[in-house]
Amino acid sequence: MRSIVLLFLLLTLHGLFAAPLHAAANAAPSATAIAIPSNLPEVGFAILKTSRVAVREALLVPGGSLSKEIDSNFSAFLIKHRDEYFLFDTGMGRQIDAQYRADMPLGWRPFFKYEAPVRPAREQLEQAGFFTQNKTLSRVILSHSHWDHAGGVLDFPEAKIAIAPAEMALVKNPSRGPGGSWASQIGSAAIQWEPLQFQAKPYRGYAQSLDLFEDGRVVLVPMPGHTPGSIGLFLTVDSGQVYFFIGDVAWTVEAIKAGAPKFWAASAVVDGHAEQTHKSVAQLRATLQQEPGLVLLPAHDSAVQDRLGYFPQWVK
Repeated sequence: MRSIVLLFLLLTLHGLFAAPLHAAANAAPSATAIAIPSNLPEVGFAILKTSRVAVREALLVPGGSLSKEIDSNFSAFLIKHRDEYFLFDTGMGRQIDAQYRADMPLGWRPFFKYEAPVRPAREQLEQAGFFTQNKTLSRVILSHSHWDHAGGVLDFPEAKIAIAPAEMALVKNPSRGPGGSWASQIGSAAIQWEPLQFQAKPYRGYAQSLDLFEDGRVVLVPMPGHTPGSIGLFLTVDSGQVYFFIGDVAWTVEAIKAGAPKFWAASAVVDGHAEQTHKSVAQLRATLQQEPGLVLLPAHDSAVQDRLGYFPQWVK
């Protein structure tokens, strides 16, 4: 029976991923275009698009077309808080090709992949002269430890890698495949892990929170389900606008607004606990209803990211 279910999942996913792929209209800036602007925000962020993959719209958008393709981004988010910089997720890193060969089984590769060119976050920052301007990254915070979010962890050996304590079980017991936390990415003994200590302080409807700088501008909250230690990040930028980075709780804003879970076949593969994921989506919708001005930023939503723009452009 398990073999039959797996075969059905593969056939369903094949129908969603098998379309020919085309270049994105809104690609990340070329290497020659990168230059960090002089008027940086006090608190703001920039999106580092490291790669993309084109998929059938129906996979990401409720009621979407099976013939139309849209991009799913693999992005890192560079966040500035006064004089401190950190990343929220890393996207694809410099070693992603070798990592993918090691930990993505052949049978899954037609369905879970990334497209060239890969532009690692570290490479984009170096090309912009980030590390020659007396700037450093204090830490990398992972929304969760899956392969498409932790691919660049080894590119930042100087930074602490912060995760929720509940995610450490996946780190200590890595697994392969599309819903895996890969040993090739997070198995090195040299990684400086930093468990995030959430407190019983309610924040915007979430029972626990961690005010990273104790000024209300960067606040982390647990969002379990996709993985045990999935987290989200609230960021209040200079303009006063609040952005909510939600990792993979949902893949698009349209899905959240519709109250629709991930496409069932994909959810069966990548969501660690489907019921808890649905609860996190419901909580997210409740928060959005209370604060309709809140801007949601799913990790893979190319439509939202295209509108905001990419590094070296900053959202202020």
